[in-house]
Amino acid sequence: MNTKVSDLSTLDDFMKLPAESILEFREKGHTLIRNILSKEETAAYRPVIVDAAARYNTEKRKLEERDTYGKAFLQIMNLWQVDAEVKRFVFAKRMARIATDLMGVENVRLYHDQALFKEAGGGPTPWHQDQYYWPIDTNNTVTMWMPLVDIDVDMGMLTFASNSYTNGAVFNHEISDESESAFDDYVKKKGFPISRAQTMKAGDATWHRGFTIHNAPGNNSDKMREVMTVIYIADGARITPYKNEWQKNDHHKWLMGKPIGELIDSELNPKLL
Repeated sequence: MNTKVSDLSTLDDFMKLPAESILEFREKGHTLIRNILSKEETAAYRPVIVDAAARYNTEKRKLEERDTYGKAFLQIMNLWQVDAEVKRFVFAKRMARIATDLMGVENVRLYHDQALFKEAGGGPTPWHQDQYYWPIDTNNTVTMWMPLVDIDVDMGMLTFASNSYTNGAVFNHEISDESESAFDDYVKKKGFPISRAQTMKAGDATWHRGFTIHNAPGNNSDKMREVMTVIYIADGARITPYKNEWQKNDHHKWLMGKPIGELIDSELNPKLL
């Protein structure tokens, strides 16, 4: 992989969001924004992220040997810490500004990044809420989900239960068969509209709140669904007491074990804007 940091665009210019995207995000808890990265920018950053994900992926089992969670995707986190080229993407002010505009805050910090690669034949991602895992005292959190290749519904398109974020954590379930069943019943009972794009180009991105209920079907294509995500939190957020063991793990892994009640401002959570 011959790309050098000096050859990569900084992605630090700002783009003006359509008013309807901001309104949709605040009402429904998710929105799709097209053309965040140009074709040229995506072509430059894709091999950087794919190479780093391949180097740091620790999942060596065959698909059939994994549980539901393991079949859903290959998950490689905080690549920015180990790869300077990926760091340039994760720290990009262009995306950080979108996060601030959607949430209506002045500044955002990084929670962590994730490469989420759903293999050909990979299983569905069950219904879940991301913020179930996070010991954070604010609902002003957002995940950017950006495909690095063109995708369609057959490859595992992210799917949202619109308006589902307003009640906070609904169940005490991690991503699992149990969460799929419980949330599926809940979503149907509440009558939340189901929303997903039919296609996304590389460089488009969906944005969803931490408590927005979402899932993704399996990858029925013969191609890897390559997606890079970045989780942003509003600056000024604080660490809350654990509500489950996953939050305890996140506290130590992503928040450096700072005392409960203190600001989220460790070196792992830099201010991006």
